[in-house]
Amino acid sequence: MADIKEEQLNKLEQAQLDFISTVSHELRTPLTSIRGFADTLLSSYDKLSPEQREKFLHIIKDQSNRLIKLVENLLTVSKMQSDKDLLIYKSVDVPSFVDSVVQMIKLKYKTHNYECNFAKNLPKILVDTDKFQQILLNIIDNASKYSPEGSKVKIDVKQNFDENTVSISVQDNGIGISKEDIGKIFNKFSRIDSPLTRKIYGNGLGLYITKTLVEKMNGKISVESDNNGSCFTVCFKAATPEDSGIKKIKE
Repeated sequence: MADIKEEQLNKLEQAQLDFISTVSHELRTPLTSIRGFADTLLSSYDKLSPEQREKFLHIIKDQSNRLIKLVENLLTVSKMQSDKDLLIYKSVDVPSFVDSVVQMIKLKYKTHNYECNFAKNLPKILVDTDKFQQILLNIIDNASKYSPEGSKVKIDVKQNFDENTVSISVQDNGIGISKEDIGKIFNKFSRIDSPLTRKIYGNGLGLYITKTLVEKMNGKISVESDNNGSCFTVCFKAATPEDSGIKKIKE
């Protein structure tokens, strides 16, 4: 019994060390970039052309946003793992939520086309609205990020009558995910290693957070992929007439 406990403690300690190492690396990269370009601006400002100055400032801004996103994700992970995460359930209309998220995503990916298909007479679903919005932002942003410029991101919302659920499917036009990698993509700090993903920033927390939030609200998430792209689907139970109020549940 003592050997088992010691083994568990060793695994926990190693997991913590791995976590710290990964976070340190993720923080160091943008911080080094910010410091380097800031030093260049300070030491050689008069020697740089206006175009170079603007370029360096944009890099500093992009790397700062990268840091902010990482910190936000780490705070989300920390909150999800605590016992203080309060879920406030409301009955919500899925199409209106999807439309609002797409409008936000469009500001970031101006060349993409977004096709939204909503089944008729969709029932509402019972979810925590903030967390549901974060789920939609994560999967639609992911689809946009890994799709070529000018391509289409397709979003289908339908009712599954046999399960009494509403599903939201987001189809991208990326390079797809191999069967071997599909089992890893929802792990913390997991990223697929390919020529495309190396060019696109990500900290490997978005899908982990998405899956955790979906399952906290008793939903399901799945992915299908081939050479034409990937399709992520989230499903939630349809709300009942009794679900029109607000419910607070401590997870």
